[in-house]
Amino acid sequence: MAKTYRVHFGTRMINRMFHTLTGFGLGNAYRYNLSVRGRKSGRLYSTPVDVMSAGGERWVVAAYGVSDWVRNARVAGRIGLSRGGRSQSVGVVELGPEESVPVLRQYLREVPVTRPYFDVTAESSDEEFAAEAARHPVFRLVPQA
Repeated sequence: MAKTYRVHFGTRMINRMFHTLTGFGLGNAYRYNLSVRGRKSGRLYSTPVDVMSAGGERWVVAAYGVSDWVRNARVAGRIGLSRGGRSQSVGVVELGPEESVPVLRQYLREVPVTRPYFDVTAESSDEEFAAEAARHPVFRLVPQA
């Protein structure tokens, strides 16, 4: 059974540290700060995320499950990404379960720290990965004009 992500003081401090390091362009190259408007408050929220890239496409994975940033991105249809003083606004399109499989496989390979939050392993079938997509939505990033 996958571990459940819990936000507590320690989590907030770690996220704040990653947010700051990413803002300076430090840390893993796939880490960005995601910002999105709250669906109810309209307030801008920000959290560190990992962006996967392959074949000229980019995706963001909800590694810790369907959180507020996921619900807000679904409503807004776009997010902001920033890293090292650079920022961009991108559209988001949520992938279906079958489309999510290769991205989730890549994510588990490249971001080992989040593996305990998934019920699948590298040896899991495509069907098991597709089922995992309900718990860990994947969004394709679409450049904004």
